[in-house]
Amino acid sequence: MTDGTGQHGDPPREHDVVELRVHGVSGAEPTAILDQAPVRQVAGDASGGFHRADRPDDNPDGRTLEAYRWGDLPSGTVARTLSLVLLLPFMLSNLAVWMRPTARREGAWVTSLCRLLALDLTVLYVVSVAGVALDLLAWRCLGAARCRGPFDEVSGLDGRQVGLRLAVLSLLPVAAVAFLRLLGTRRPRPTGTSLWVVEPLVGRLRAIHVAAALAMLDLILLAARVSVGATVVTALLLTLSVAVLLACAGLLVVPGLLDRAAMRERVTRTAETLRAVAVGLTGATLAAIVLDERAWPSAAALPGYDTIATWALLAEMILLVSLSALALWHRNPGDRHRALSRGLGAAVVAAFAVGLAGAFSANLVYQSGNLLDGYRGDGGPPVPYQWTLLSFFMHVTVGVLVCVALTRLSRRRRRRAAASVTARDFPTVPPQGAGRLREVTRAVARARFVEWVGLLAVAWATLTMIGLLAGLLRLVDLTPDELATRFFRLPVGVVDMGLALGSYSATAAVVALLLGGVFAYRTPWFRRHVGILWDLGTFWPRAAHPFAPPSYADRAVPELAHRITQLTERYDGVLLCGHSHGSALLALAVLRLPPHVRARVALLTYGSPLDRLYARIFPAYLNEEVLRQVGERIDWRWLNLWRDTDPIGGWIFAAHRPGDPPPDPTDPAGRVDRRLRDPSDLLPAPGERCPPPVRGHHPGESDPEFRAAVDELRARIQGFP
Repeated sequence: MTDGTGQHGDPPREHDVVELRVHGVSGAEPTAILDQAPVRQVAGDASGGFHRADRPDDNPDGRTLEAYRWGDLPSGTVARTLSLVLLLPFMLSNLAVWMRPTARREGAWVTSLCRLLALDLTVLYVVSVAGVALDLLAWRCLGAARCRGPFDEVSGLDGRQVGLRLAVLSLLPVAAVAFLRLLGTRRPRPTGTSLWVVEPLVGRLRAIHVAAALAMLDLILLAARVSVGATVVTALLLTLSVAVLLACAGLLVVPGLLDRAAMRERVTRTAETLRAVAVGLTGATLAAIVLDERAWPSAAALPGYDTIATWALLAEMILLVSLSALALWHRNPGDRHRALSRGLGAAVVAAFAVGLAGAFSANLVYQSGNLLDGYRGDGGPPVPYQWTLLSFFMHVTVGVLVCVALTRLSRRRRRRAAASVTARDFPTVPPQGAGRLREVTRAVARARFVEWVGLLAVAWATLTMIGLLAGLLRLVDLTPDELATRFFRLPVGVVDMGLALGSYSATAAVVALLLGGVFAYRTPWFRRHVGILWDLGTFWPRAAHPFAPPSYADRAVPELAHRITQLTERYDGVLLCGHSHGSALLALAVLRLPPHVRARVALLTYGSPLDRLYARIFPAYLNEEVLRQVGERIDWRWLNLWRDTDPIGGWIFAAHRPGDPPPDPTDPAGRVDRRLRDPSDLLPAPGERCPPPVRGHHPGESDPEFRAAVDELRARIQGFP
């Protein structure tokens, strides 16, 4: 039985400082983090816990090492990891809202647009499932189309009244919404109080999204029913369904309405009332279409479905273009490096969310129709999904070409900047080191590509016009076939090929994401390269989409703060060592520590993206002001190690490259960053066969520079100069 520190009741060593290491997105094992084996877990559970070596007395310098492994919190089991693929568009739409700019007015509108877009993703999800259940199965396969068996006789519904078929198969979209709610309910075990004040929003957002989803299902059913004329009952139900949808959107569109403390209880009651009304409306709608004995139209497709799907997809594109226009309008054209901090990051991530959601939805309907052979002889799948697949293929194709072009165009400037760095680091190069110098220069040039991400974001956000144009063409009743044959004189086969390529691209994306989820869980090497998507996406709480994966930071950060408090009660102090994303977890943990604990804490970050990426991507939450608060709370016992070869991490306050002006001696932030020359030399050391490796984003806890920084911070904690 261990005590709070996991030391089995043994007294702490005199003047001992615990070195608590937190890994990045690589999800390293405790043995790798501590560089010791075997290890034992002293706190936490299988998903996230604290580990120490079995024989800590073997440390020659008397260090007390401890590692916090949180890598399984974002994913955990294979099943949960695979569920993230389904939730990926929702996760990205939720991530976008955290990229709001710092300006209050712009930030409020970005938040409203992101929340409306997230609501439309839920609506589109219901529309696509209804496209399979109602349009394809209930109307076509059980009607005149006669799909492949056994889908032409679903649960004995073949030959039954149309209203009954629609009502029974409406349970599939309802079950799909319930499945999403079930996935979104699961969350990591919390420790202490909630980290984020926005997490209580989830209940209100969930009620709004469920209400909108059910209202959209009712709208699809009632639009088909009133196509031959409306009765008093169907007209009333249709009006109420539209009113519920508008009310759900209204709760989200008013800036700050969901976040105001004074309005919290009233908004909660309103959202719950809307959900209850939507549930009642769905029951009444199903009863109305079953009991209505009037004849149904003899249309090839479910009446009204194409129009509803068109507007659902077009609303996405209008919101996305509005979000991009808002960011581009307030952006400084000459500042490509800070483009993301103007809110453009929200537009870019939202574009990925919309693209994936549209592609997944269209491909679900398209491939289901091919599987069931339900679209033969009537012009193919619904026209809005044809445009969606084509625009997805065009967007991806043009986006890849833009990325390749930008990479090649920026190469010369990046190599020129990299050459100046390596020239200062290695002013004298022997002939045998010339090849090695070129290799290091290329590594620095590759690492500097992140400085061009802002310009790439501008290009990608501009490409959202492709989807908007496709939606507008659908509004004027122009099909892809008509566009190709009438205006471009192309054969119809070109459109069919484009649809097939778009569908295959979407299918390939789903398969790649599924395989990526499995390999990211099973293979540490693969996780190191793709895990950042999951770890960063599930780091932020659900402030826009309630069906996004829950935030693991709500457990990890309070758990870290609690553990640090325990350790300071038993030891002279705690040295927090955070690599990559682990530095963000520790920075937030420091902000939660009480004053008497902070006085005995120091922070060492390395490979940290806090300023280079996070302060630019999330400017309203992880900006320089917040980072200065971290330094002030621990009396600037903070060192940050960075390398020019690191494509992710960088300096936080000052680069300190050779030739840079000296920092302001009155500003303690200027003493935080320490640049490490990488590699340490171009040629092998005497007696060695290989030259020192390029470390890049590698942690490097065993490097001499790391150990020197540790010793300096330990001395600061213990009061030594």
